[in-house]
Amino acid sequence: MSMVKSNPARQRRVVVFGIFDGVHDGHRDLFRQALRLASLAQGKPAELVVIVGRDAIAEKLKHKRPKYSETERVEMLKKEPLVDDAILGDKELSTYTVLERCNPDIVCLGYDQNELEVDLRKWMKKSGKEILFVRLRPYEKEKFHSSLLR
Repeated sequence: MSMVKSNPARQRRVVVFGIFDGVHDGHRDLFRQALRLASLAQGKPAELVVIVGRDAIAEKLKHKRPKYSETERVEMLKKEPLVDDAILGDKELSTYTVLERCNPDIVCLGYDQNELEVDLRKWMKKSGKEILFVRLRPYEKEKFHSSLLR
């Protein structure tokens, strides 16, 4: 699959999606993997944009309210050394205007984001967008999955 045309003057932009209700080593490994992949593909450093799921979306998908508000989660992620920017996701599921705005070269998905991949692929087909998707490997998933850390 071909990637979205990027401005050659800018770094390759890679995005990851998640709720990120507290940042742990598993998330940091996800960030490292995404940056490494994008950097290798371009041969120079990449930039990482983290798309943070809204509170209402988190409740709908996970059937519970996040411990931290969406604003707190964005601010936590902006303090992470590997994260170049953290932005809020769309208010409605399956719209992906956030992808239109940040224009990524690569979308990296976590090992457990199967439904997101299906939904994103439907959106791409419908919208005519082509973005490279890469599934990243888990990092000690039995130890670092957010639901286990609560």
